[in-house]
Amino acid sequence: MKKKSTPLEKPRSTVKKAVSLEAFVFLALFLGGFTLLGMKMGLTNMLNTMMNTGYQLLMETVFYIMAIAVLAGAIGSLLTEFGVVALINKILSPLMGVLYGLPGAASVGVVTTYLSDNPAILTLADDPSFRRYFKKYQLPALTNLGTAFGMGLVVSAFMLGTGASGVGMAVLVGNLGAVVGSIVSTRLMILSTRKVYGTEEWCDVPADLEGTDLNHRNVRPGGIGSRFLAAIMEGGASGVKMGLEIIPGVLIICTFVLMLTKGPGAGGVYTGAAYEGVAVLPWIGEKLSFLLKPLFGFTSSACVSVPVTALGAAGAAIGLVPGLLQEGLATARDVAVFTSMCMCWSGYLSTHVAMMSGLKCSHLTGKAILCHTVGGACAGIFANWAFYLLSML
Repeated sequence: MKKKSTPLEKPRSTVKKAVSLEAFVFLALFLGGFTLLGMKMGLTNMLNTMMNTGYQLLMETVFYIMAIAVLAGAIGSLLTEFGVVALINKILSPLMGVLYGLPGAASVGVVTTYLSDNPAILTLADDPSFRRYFKKYQLPALTNLGTAFGMGLVVSAFMLGTGASGVGMAVLVGNLGAVVGSIVSTRLMILSTRKVYGTEEWCDVPADLEGTDLNHRNVRPGGIGSRFLAAIMEGGASGVKMGLEIIPGVLIICTFVLMLTKGPGAGGVYTGAAYEGVAVLPWIGEKLSFLLKPLFGFTSSACVSVPVTALGAAGAAIGLVPGLLQEGLATARDVAVFTSMCMCWSGYLSTHVAMMSGLKCSHLTGKAILCHTVGGACAGIFANWAFYLLSML
């Protein structure tokens, strides 16, 4: 009997010298960055702005996202419990081979990650009854496929909750953009993995497969009423967990991105209040506007901050959107681009390494990141021009 693979094994840490060159390089960059901010804003104002911004993000953004995640988790759990996900799988399966070059079973990964987050697809990949449908060259592409739809329901619900004019069509177009980006990313990844693994060898799974195949599904014990209550409670609890897990990303990444996006307070004076900064990203956006405007159609240079933040955390990225809309710096067309890029990238720089390690494909991490970078850009470009053409009708 073949030995069962363990794709979720935790990556091992490496050992380095206690004192090395990277310590000095990091210290120089760390102190240099804070020195430049302190010189511009004043040390006291800089520290107060960091703390006040973090607090406001926690109270006004994180708990709002957590509430959405709880409701989305409950709905997703109900859809899974009562067979809707299985039905969607049956409907989408014929398209998977044509669009992605993957077996129909991969559609389960699309639905699962859309309802939860990127790493959810690893749970499926660890199931032998799921892995047996894949050849070796196809399995690493699950990282790109799953990431393209990670937090899709939360991102879409959040964007709809902004209440911007035309946001319904914008979110729909954004979801279509994420599909386009996922196809580009996955297909590019498969081109790379075919050269590494060939196209004949199947994934290694145990001879005596355990569990059910994709024609069956497990349900909770009890009657319909108890299953309903158990599903919404467990789904809601997973939403709470997701909401807690995004706190570091939102508070840390979003605080610094906002400080690089916003300018001084009223009258050009720094007061240490929340949401003040040095406006570096808008300056960069203005310099690159000749490229960004035709590609992504951003209304203002400040919109660059959203996809940049999405590289590290989708939750942090969508937290920037309400402020941009309230200040008139973004429109529904930008929301379409934000939705597609936040979904497609959804913090892939912070998850790809662990996901590829979990799939035992660490040597292909660089290729996966490169392919997904291209895919996310294509998602934003498609959403921009698709929304523009639809608005002309």
